[in-house]
Amino acid sequence: MQAVDLTIIGGGMVGLALASALADSPLRIAIVEPKPSQPPELSEYSLRVSALSLSSQQFLQSLGVWQSIVEQRVAPYNDMQVWEHDSFAKIRFQAEKMMVPNIGHIVENDIIRHALWQQVSQQSNVTIIEQAVDKLHRGDSESWLSFANGQGLSSKLLVAADGANSWLRQQLDIPLTYWDYQHTAIVATIKTAEPHQDCARQIFTPEGPLAFLPLSDANTCSIVWSVSPDRAAELQAMSEAEFNKQLTMAFDNRLGLCERVGECAGFPLRMRYARDFAGKGFALIGDAAHTIHPLAGQGVNLGLMDAAALAQELIAMQQAGKSINDYANLRHFERWRKSEASQMIASMEFFKRLFGNANPALKLLRGVGMSLVDKAEPLKQQAMRRALGLEGDLPKRASLKA
Repeated sequence: MQAVDLTIIGGGMVGLALASALADSPLRIAIVEPKPSQPPELSEYSLRVSALSLSSQQFLQSLGVWQSIVEQRVAPYNDMQVWEHDSFAKIRFQAEKMMVPNIGHIVENDIIRHALWQQVSQQSNVTIIEQAVDKLHRGDSESWLSFANGQGLSSKLLVAADGANSWLRQQLDIPLTYWDYQHTAIVATIKTAEPHQDCARQIFTPEGPLAFLPLSDANTCSIVWSVSPDRAAELQAMSEAEFNKQLTMAFDNRLGLCERVGECAGFPLRMRYARDFAGKGFALIGDAAHTIHPLAGQGVNLGLMDAAALAQELIAMQQAGKSINDYANLRHFERWRKSEASQMIASMEFFKRLFGNANPALKLLRGVGMSLVDKAEPLKQQAMRRALGLEGDLPKRASLKA
């Protein structure tokens, strides 16, 4: 039976980022992921994209993978416009006014994951097990994983990085605070008649928020359209021509006629918040610990900062000679990340409820409030800097390497 210090269940972006951040540590690491990464198909855009904040970009740079991602395909954006349908409520954020080169980058998830996978697969302290776990056995000082092929693995610390429906979280019987947003996110790639000009746009409609995220092609965007489940089913069943018509109208015709490229997909939106982010011999990161509404595009950024924070804490423990599976040593990570996640969840819920109410009086107040904030540059810039990860309680990226 193989023995390691740390086993990461899940080889997605967040789990791989954690392993990469520990590249120079003496920790022996196993990654359990039955679906190995494949080179992304660059002849077309993939449906799932992420809006990476500047803090996430800096983290990926510190890991040495950002250049590889850029060489594949990224779309920096320097402008963000948000408005409400049939209202004067609007707000705009511009990189030049915040004295930053851009607000962020839109990157396909497949590209991020593959760049991380390639790097981690070359690390001398990492073993990738391309098998699904069959059983978990827990002891006082270590855990044992068994696989269908008869292979076994013992580990001091288990990390759940296996997504919103985390197998490990379920095996550990960790309760969830949970609610259904009663929305489905429709994602698709869209050609627009007018160029997006490197601007991310989001409109709040009576049905829900609709975001157009600029891709590397000047007339191509990725959309996230949050609507009720019934409306989502209706949109997915439409002909492309009718879908294009409905989308163009919903977006106030801001970029002219919209044309869907390829298929669209729907993803139910649910909030999840694990009661425990850590315990004796385990930790949760990314969607295994929390999922939030995508209206601000912060889910992957929150997960990457989880990985950065846990790596920082594990390195500090190892350097101090402390046990990495002792809950007392993991509590700082748990308090830190639960605080960040709960604040983000509360913010997203506030905005969802605020713009989900069609009361005319409240709509008027929204218009006045957004107009005032839009004109209050210092307040607006401070809020945006926080969203970009330029302020707040962030992992010390310089200390991620042992």
